[in-house]
Amino acid sequence: MTLATLFFYLFSAVMLASAVMVISSRNPVHSVLFLILAFFNAAGLFILLGAEFLAMILVVVYVGAVAVLFLFVVMMLDIDFAELRQGMLNYLPVGATIGLILMVELVLVVAGWSISPDLLKTVTSPAPSVTDMTNTEALGRILYTKYIYYFQAAGLILLVSMIGAIVLTLRHKPNVKRQNVSDQVARGPATAIEIRDVKPGQGI
Repeated sequence: MTLATLFFYLFSAVMLASAVMVISSRNPVHSVLFLILAFFNAAGLFILLGAEFLAMILVVVYVGAVAVLFLFVVMMLDIDFAELRQGMLNYLPVGATIGLILMVELVLVVAGWSISPDLLKTVTSPAPSVTDMTNTEALGRILYTKYIYYFQAAGLILLVSMIGAIVLTLRHKPNVKRQNVSDQVARGPATAIEIRDVKPGQGI
């Protein structure tokens, strides 16, 4: 058994165990921590496949941003998880049906999956016709040339979803003074200045 094969089985076993603990752990904080561990092991598998860019993105984006954000949200919000689990049995038949359908689909995909004999030779190659650049450079050239419109569309969708999330969660509190730019710009001498005749020895 080679060293790469040993690391493959190690990363795969730890990732599968972490994935099981994510959905079976009673504490949501522990679930997020197991999710981070699963991401790290998936990044190790990507490195073994020669996709170092995907491994870096998985660690930086998902572990450094998404999973940590989940962790802080779960720790900061006072959520009664026992109350949320009370109606879980009511949705069990629907969830079991959807899970069975997904399992059948996965079995059909795996059963009809075939590997090309030439695929193993091009696993570590960044592109079929490019051999003088790294995977990151080849992915960047393809992403920003051939798929630039899809990339921009995905960015626009993420921007709209971010704005929608902010609008849905924004709550205006009463009795809070806010700036009105249009009223400030439309002010004139009559509304901006108030002249009072103050007599000597008297206050305003």
